[in-house]
Amino acid sequence: MSQSTTTGLPSRRLAWEVLQAVAAGAYADVALERALRDRPLQGPDRGLATELAYGAIRQRRRLDGWLDRVGRVPAQKQPPKLRWLLHVGLYQLFWMERVPDSAAVNTCVELAKTHGLARLAPVVNGMLRAALRARDQGESPSCSGDAAVQLAFEHSLPDWLAELLLQWRDQEGATAVAAACNQVPPLDLRVNRLRATPAGVAEALAEAGHATAPIPGCPDGLTLLGSSGDLRRWPGYDDGHWCVQDRAAQWVSPLLAAQPGERILDACAAPGGKATHLAELLGGDAEIWAVDRSPGRLKRVAANASRLGVDCLQALAADATDLLRERPHWSGYFQRILIDAPCSGLGTLARHPDARWRVSPASIQELLPLQQALLDGLLPLLAPHGRLVYATCTIHPAENGDQIAAFLERHPQMTLVQEQQRWPDDPQGGDGFYAAILQRQS
Repeated sequence: MSQSTTTGLPSRRLAWEVLQAVAAGAYADVALERALRDRPLQGPDRGLATELAYGAIRQRRRLDGWLDRVGRVPAQKQPPKLRWLLHVGLYQLFWMERVPDSAAVNTCVELAKTHGLARLAPVVNGMLRAALRARDQGESPSCSGDAAVQLAFEHSLPDWLAELLLQWRDQEGATAVAAACNQVPPLDLRVNRLRATPAGVAEALAEAGHATAPIPGCPDGLTLLGSSGDLRRWPGYDDGHWCVQDRAAQWVSPLLAAQPGERILDACAAPGGKATHLAELLGGDAEIWAVDRSPGRLKRVAANASRLGVDCLQALAADATDLLRERPHWSGYFQRILIDAPCSGLGTLARHPDARWRVSPASIQELLPLQQALLDGLLPLLAPHGRLVYATCTIHPAENGDQIAAFLERHPQMTLVQEQQRWPDDPQGGDGFYAAILQRQS
């Protein structure tokens, strides 16, 4: 029997609470972290709760399809608390082969009885068992519609996103991206070269039972080959030997090609992954300013820098679109500027499965003026012949290539050195992201 089958109600209950919190507007990672803090789980219980919560959020559309298939009431009209409990049960039945069917059904019925849905416990039992019978008879939910609707249903995406994927890529490419959005991403670490080496960290983690492998294209990167758990208890964490950072994010800071002794601005810095990476790359020999409009988020930058032993980083709570007014002496001051712009995050749907249900075409349009304001507002701070890198973790052209093309039209003194769009289905792995390297000519 696998570890997953030995766990009981606490994991399912926690996952159910996370689904309810996300439906009410919370971010999945924040909701999960808060739930684990309030009711700590260890070992397999913690892993099961995480897999259940993220998996059910990821497959929400397919799970609703099952509810529509076996229920008398459409999924969208089910009482929310019941709907999310059924999602927890259905996800175990159809996506977790190691969990016995009886455990999936019985634990959900027990949760209904003991947590406010006693009257509906027979409904939970009946619908889950009806889904099992349909599965055993080779039946499954179906969806009628055009290619975009079919793609969206099959890969649990909103229709509008599937339509865009088919515009940006052909059918095969759109399907590959959609499938990548539903893969459980690997856990990547960035080794802090100020305090450790990849070989040393890999050896220490291996001795603790955590196998890793190098990440191609990331000289300081290691990817975890097995399950995770509470990373804060791993060797080297307290000593600042490493931090968690996706390989795609590790590719961004080196694009600045920063040199020792330079003045560098990270304009949207929290939680500080790229700013601390820059400090590590330069051996701490630089003047690095980490700016973010949120003082609360800047505390995370300071905490991360302190743990990693980065002392060349200075934090400033300010609106990056209006820095010149607040700091007029910064005109032409920075040789390197990084704009890790607020974006829709469409390249990170595997890592943040709830984003697909939170982002909309309207919310993306609302981001475009802010991205433009960051580019225009920070340009005066760039020194002659300085380098600016604009990066996002999205795959939407309006936030990426289109934004940069318009910027270059407005500012002919800037030259595009290089741009790249990585997709979530890239063979090298990592989140989908975009980066443009821009050079000031005078």
